[in-house]
Amino acid sequence: MTSSAIAIDGPVASGKSTVGSRVAAALGRPFVDTGTMYRAFTWFALQQGVEPADAKSLAHLAAEVRMQVLPPAPASREYATVLVNGEDATPYLRTPAVERAVSLVSAVPAVRRQMVSLQRELAAHGPLVMAGRDIGTVVLRDAPLKIFLEASAETRAGRRAAELARAGRPEPLEHVLEETRRRDRLDSERADSPLRPASDAVRIQTDELSEDEVVHRVLDLARATFGAGA
Repeated sequence: MTSSAIAIDGPVASGKSTVGSRVAAALGRPFVDTGTMYRAFTWFALQQGVEPADAKSLAHLAAEVRMQVLPPAPASREYATVLVNGEDATPYLRTPAVERAVSLVSAVPAVRRQMVSLQRELAAHGPLVMAGRDIGTVVLRDAPLKIFLEASAETRAGRRAAELARAGRPEPLEHVLEETRRRDRLDSERADSPLRPASDAVRIQTDELSEDEVVHRVLDLARATFGAGA
């Protein structure tokens, strides 16, 4: 039931997926990273030869797509295994082509409507933690606990650059910062479900906080909202 969900939103590289997965594990809840769903659809669109700026073709593709979100495979770095029309998109979610296109693809209203419908279906199965960019404002408006993680573009770019280096795909920090700002513009300026905190979200500024500190704050809020057992 969405009435017992925890919604975690924030811009790119704000830590919402890492924090969300750790909070879910601590509370014994499933975790859904909605970004993986948009990435999977983006990969599928590219595989079908659909351009990221072709909103009409993306809308037709979204209407026909079948997506399954399953638990991650052992030792996977992703938060889920995502099948699109029976094809495993998981190995391709972080490829440069998907990274470049995902904000454009996810800005298409028809794509967002389809993904939101799938995300609500997942939330209907029971208490969970869901992370994304429009969870508290659109997907799970009735979630009793909404978190919005914030950090400067410079802090987030530094985190993203470190993540890429750990994955063996180092990029110059200035390039990562430029891409962070580009995705911020696309996410906040899109006409459908722009990135913004819900009016009742708890906003946590994370520039000076460690990952552990952010996780503990969210867990404290969850326990205050749902009780000691959360």
